[in-house]
Amino acid sequence: MARSAGQLVTRSVCVFCGSAPGARPSYSTAARELGVALAQASLTMVYGGGRLGLMGMVADAALQAGGRVVGVIPRMLIERELAHPNLTRQHVVSTMHERKTLMAEMSDAFVGLPGGMGTFDELVEIVTWAQLGLHAKPVVLANIDGYFQSLYAMLDNAVAEGFVTSKSRGYWRDADSVGAVMRILMKEGLAGEGIP
Repeated sequence: MARSAGQLVTRSVCVFCGSAPGARPSYSTAARELGVALAQASLTMVYGGGRLGLMGMVADAALQAGGRVVGVIPRMLIERELAHPNLTRQHVVSTMHERKTLMAEMSDAFVGLPGGMGTFDELVEIVTWAQLGLHAKPVVLANIDGYFQSLYAMLDNAVAEGFVTSKSRGYWRDADSVGAVMRILMKEGLAGEGIP
């Protein structure tokens, strides 16, 4: 849908991350830094809607910094993940598939922080959608303390073995810090203020 000249366009970044804090304090630090950086850059954060682990940390940090945070959580996970009670908006959906679809539709870019199976699932699916031409939005992994190095090695092996093309491998953008994530988003035209 076209917007009229001068109409404010709110840009959104979807954050995929763990509902646990992880083993290293650096993961929690990065989650908080990302929440603050998104808020300072006037980017709405879209995420899975929970209040536990890195999910809660990144949301709390963005909110405390004056940012806008939109959650998307399936009914079945409200009790398990303890839905965040203080979001700008919380969408409740019926299925995990609806959750991923709505998060993708609302977002202009995707950032992966450390996480587990759900995070891996979300990242692989969103890159698959890019590979299929369903979107052309950047996907950036915050490779904190080398967390995603094993994933990159697996992807590189899949390229070497002829299952993944170099072009598809290129959809996985690597950033070793939150500052590097924000610089990539800025180069993609998503942020201009508050970039470290």
